[in-house]
Amino acid sequence: MSDPIYQITNLIHRYNRQPVVEIDRLAIEPATITGLVGPNGSGKSTLLKMMAFIMRPTDGIICFNGKPALPFDEAVRSQVTLLTQEPYLMKRTVFNNITYGLKVRGDRGDWTRQVHAALTLVGLDPERFSRRYWNELSGGEAQRVALAARLVLQPRVLLLDEPTASVDAASSELIRAASLGARGEWGATLVIASHDREWLYEVCDEVIHLFKGKIVGTGRSNMIFGPWSAEHGDRHFKLLGDGKRFVVSPPPKADSTAFIDPGAIRLFARGEATSQTRRILVDGTVTRLSLQKDGGTLYADVRIGALTLVVRVDESHLAAMTLHRGWPVTLAYRLNDIHWK
Repeated sequence: MSDPIYQITNLIHRYNRQPVVEIDRLAIEPATITGLVGPNGSGKSTLLKMMAFIMRPTDGIICFNGKPALPFDEAVRSQVTLLTQEPYLMKRTVFNNITYGLKVRGDRGDWTRQVHAALTLVGLDPERFSRRYWNELSGGEAQRVALAARLVLQPRVLLLDEPTASVDAASSELIRAASLGARGEWGATLVIASHDREWLYEVCDEVIHLFKGKIVGTGRSNMIFGPWSAEHGDRHFKLLGDGKRFVVSPPPKADSTAFIDPGAIRLFARGEATSQTRRILVDGTVTRLSLQKDGGTLYADVRIGALTLVVRVDESHLAAMTLHRGWPVTLAYRLNDIHWK
């Protein structure tokens, strides 16, 4: 196995003396796709900025390709690029926006072929768009031009911060395809922060969960936010809508966040589960079925009021029911399967 392209150790970043990112260790292998998920304010954007070497961490070390690197270090400046959620284009033509990075890097020559190739990757006609100005583009077109300006550099690392959050559906698909093409074309390493978990689960080699600046897990996980209301005995609950409740063990605080592993939840056909299971029961509807990228494990997204839970579907589940989108099911879990952060 090759050495990690990123090796992060004892990383801490603070705003107003308050830690917003705290990562003990994180290694990312070259030519892999890593997803970052977590609620707003979990530190995803801050971590990407530090990995892009445009922000200095308060403490800790970020090694790139085996060597410690600092912001705007010449050794990494042309190898790592970050695409933010809001595209930033300079007040010039599309062609000159895309070639700016090539000029900074010191490349010389006729860049027409490279610009046309980059625009084609993001689904924009080079003949129509290369001479347009920044203010003649829609939001989706501007984001695609911003991505083309990064792809033209063929970076070793492409960092994407919510790249499709503010664009139309057609632009979203083109941005996704072009980003993934960077690994296929020249072996780029991708790190993607997105709220679209299902897309990340489909394309990523690993998905990392961030919460309050810390890594709280990898792979598929369920995160249920408070506040929680007290019930009789040692139970609390959260109202989910449609008369449904998610019942939990006593939380450390009223606004604590509950975690439950997809493999800790049992799946039954509606009406098949009974209180004899000695588990908490809640009815829902299957909204999506998906296979894990590696290993072929089947997962079901189950909608319960306003909450969607991910459930690992065991062979015993499939033997007992026919499972498809829209199928009514009952989920069963134990209170001691709930973990708190």
